Amino acid sequence: MNVSGLPSTGRAALGSRAERLAAALLEARGYRIIERNWRRPEGELDLVADDRGVLVFVEVRSRTGDERGHPLETVNSRKRARIVRAARLYLEAVQPTAEAFRFDVVGVTFTAGDGEPAITLVEDAFRVA
Repeated sequence: MNVSGLPSTGRAALGSRAERLAAALLEARGYRIIERNWRRPEGELDLVADDRGVLVFVEVRSRTGDERGHPLETVNSRKRARIVRAARLYLEAVQPTAEAFRFDVVGVTFTAGDGEPAITLVEDAFRVA
């Protein structure tokens, strides 16, 4: 078992669990999930959602514990550029009808034992320059 209380199956399993938790949080807040793990060779998006007519590109970051900082701290300028590039690819490929879009980030921190993970949503976390 690892710190998250899951069998030690690696980062992918932890990331998948974090994405499921993030999607559940967003749906509870009224978002409609449109895509999960949208991938192209040039980039990927964790979640794409509709929030009352706004197209939302959601990056999900997770950590086990907080010794190395909060998961939101991992969304640096390089990561933001990758997310923006993937969002542009999505907009070109799908051509959604939404008139506005934004970038949200969800941080999930897993703790040892049976404790519930801490989930933080930052709406409109960054903007395209």
